[in-house]
Parts: sequence; C-alpha cells; structure tokens
Amino acid sequence: MKPIEELTFTDDYMFGEVMRNEKICKGVIERLLHIKIARVELITLQKDISPYYETRGVRYDVYVKDSDKVYDIEMQNKHYNDIEKRARYYQSMLDIDMLAKGASIKELKESFIIFICKTDPFKLGDPCYKTKIVFENHPEKIFDDKTRRIFYNASAYTQESDPELYTFLQFVSTNVPEDDFTGEIFNLVEQNKQDEQFRSEYMRCNLHDYDIMEETKLETARNLIIKNKLDLEDIADCTGLSLETVQQLAEELKVEPVVQ
Repeated sequence: MKPIEELTFTDDYMFGEVMRNEKICKGVIERLLHIKIARVELITLQKDISPYYETRGVRYDVYVKDSDKVYDIEMQNKHYNDIEKRARYYQSMLDIDMLAKGASIKELKESFIIFICKTDPFKLGDPCYKTKIVFENHPEKIFDDKTRRIFYNASAYTQESDPELYTFLQFVSTNVPEDDFTGEIFNLVEQNKQDEQFRSEYMRCNLHDYDIMEETKLETARNLIIKNKLDLEDIADCTGLSLETVQQLAEELKVEPVVQ
C-alpha cells in the first residue's frame, strides 16, 4: 500500500477522488478532447458493470455522462499488454450497460474510452493516439459507429502543440503544476492527503483489496497442494505466502507433501 503522503494525481484512488470534482473533471475532458462541456450529469468512480450473473465485469476508473456522450477515463501508471483488447472490452461494456438501462440501438450515446498513460502504450513516440475504423476498400470513408478510443502518452508531452494539453500531460508525467488548472489539481491532491475522511477511506479500500489478494493467494496455494505436483517450498515461492502458512494449509487439507 502506497503511503498517503506519497500519493499523486495519477494514483488510482486519488485520481478518482480528484475527478469527483465537477470543475476538474470537465477541465480534464475538455483538454483531452478539445471540446466544451456545458454540464456534467453524472460522475461515477470505480463503476462496476457486470451485465449478466457470473459474467466477467469491468470496473471503470472514472465514468462520466453528459447530455449526449459517455466517457470512461482510465489512468495507467504502468504498461499493460493487450491495451487494445482492454479498450475493446470496456467499449462493449459501455454499450451493454446503456442497452440494459432501456436504450434502443439508435439511442446509444457517443462514447469515449480514454486512457491516460504515463508510459508510451504503443512505443511510437506520439503524445496522443486516436483510432478510427475505415472501409478497407474505401479507406477515405470512415465507418462511424460513434465510438472513440483515445490513448495519451504523458511521457511525450514535449511533442504536444496544444498549450493546455501540454501542461496537463506534463503534470501527469512530472507531478509539477505549470498553470492554474494543474495547480488547482495539485492543491486538491494535497488537501485530500490532510482530510481525515479521505485518509480513512483510503486505508479501508486498501485493506479490502489486501484481503482479497491474500484470499486469492490462499486459494491458489490450496489448488496447488491438492494437485500435489509441487513441494511446499515451491508453492510458497509461487504464491508469496510463508512456508509455515502453506504447511498449515497442507495439514488442513490432509495432503501428503511432495518429496523431491
């Protein structure tokens, strides 16, 4: 768990808490998309969408809706493989969620999947990557299904020509505010660090995540013990559990350990 004093805007929990502020949320979207938003109707943090029982759901960092658009804004502090498929899946879940709430196909809102990455997701050196679908036999013709997938590479902020976007991406990359807007974000981050309710919620959420992670380790260890293909020391190494914990699990499961 990262100490509260070391949190920055790009850390998951802090990012969501700052983006809860409508003025900041609007300002971020307006800079990223070069648009003006009259009013934000809904800001949801860590929005879970799992449309069917026992299906794999998705959790969005920040889900935003205005009168005619929906936005999923994801902050990525490290490089992930298959980010293209991740974007595809997030997009599909947005549509399913809108349809599940009673919208017809023709009522689907224009949707934006936005990844703000601290590292270059495609290693091409650009500050922004926008995708589009075209007809293969008519590449000049766009197949416009009103879905937008945009990826920002904050590490290439020096290549960005728009001044407001430049300073925002610079702030994401360096945590150094250079204009009033990023200064406002920085100050809000510092205020949150001193807020007792924020500190309490941050600790609670991290302990919850820690408990889930530990339970996953224990379940993995149990499965490996039952399969009886690894010795207990190897299982401890694989799961990050202590050898004593793995030995106790083996005793509870009444499984004879593998002898190498």
